[in-house]
Amino acid sequence: MAKGEISWKSSFEDGRKRQAYAKKIGRNWRFFDREKRYDNWEPVLKPEFDDWMELLDGVDRRVHRRLLQPQDADRLRQKIKELFPGVDVPKPS
Repeated sequence: MAKGEISWKSSFEDGRKRQAYAKKIGRNWRFFDREKRYDNWEPVLKPEFDDWMELLDGVDRRVHRRLLQPQDADRLRQKIKELFPGVDVPKPS
């Protein structure tokens, strides 16, 4: 993955494996996923809460390693709060 991209693996609702990544473009994050290694990356227009939390985990790790700025994590937390009001977003550790 290139700089500004964070990837993870998870499962679809029906149990199939899934590869996903988020790419930072400006101050926005764009999400993509695919089922198998050689499939094309498909954009995810409305990422689920779990995808946002995986992204936040990756951003927090990169902030800790000084690959991203703490402001990036703060902006991402604010975005998650805007998209999912009433959901508790964990504080950085």
